[in-house]
Amino acid sequence: MDMPLATDRLVIRDWSIDDAEAAFRIYGTDEVTHWLTPAMDRITDVAAMRSVLQAWQEAQPNLAPPRGRWAVERTSDGAVVGGLGIRLLPPFQEDLELSWQLHPDAWGQGYATESARALIEWAFTQDTEELFAVARPSNTRAIATAKRLGMQWVGETTKYYDLRLQVYRIRHSDII
Repeated sequence: MDMPLATDRLVIRDWSIDDAEAAFRIYGTDEVTHWLTPAMDRITDVAAMRSVLQAWQEAQPNLAPPRGRWAVERTSDGAVVGGLGIRLLPPFQEDLELSWQLHPDAWGQGYATESARALIEWAFTQDTEELFAVARPSNTRAIATAKRLGMQWVGETTKYYDLRLQVYRIRHSDII
């Protein structure tokens, strides 16, 4: 992304190594990592989070838009409240997955919907025709967010990540 995206309350920007403590508060929390796809253990300490962020930073310039990972920063206080990603879904690496992760303290405030909507709009300027979101059937928060984003349920599958997942899709034509 050439420049950060901004909404009324949030900035979506590249991750920085300086975000390690804030990112650890997100990805080091069982309440968050329990829902991640692919299944992922929580990050165990700030040093490990710093290594993950460094890997994300190094990979970012080599990813064809709209793929990538970004921090979600609240403009009122500059706090990093979450992360967003767009990546290729396994096993065929054809479908693009939109994902969002927020710190539990930021849940219920509309940040996931607001930031993901901005990222969707940007992604559709990058020759992208559709995006998918996957959620475990019991992840009612993620499913509700997908629906608020205007994503349509397309079924349940074990195709992605060898997990039973609900699949949602939004097409560029859905928001025009």
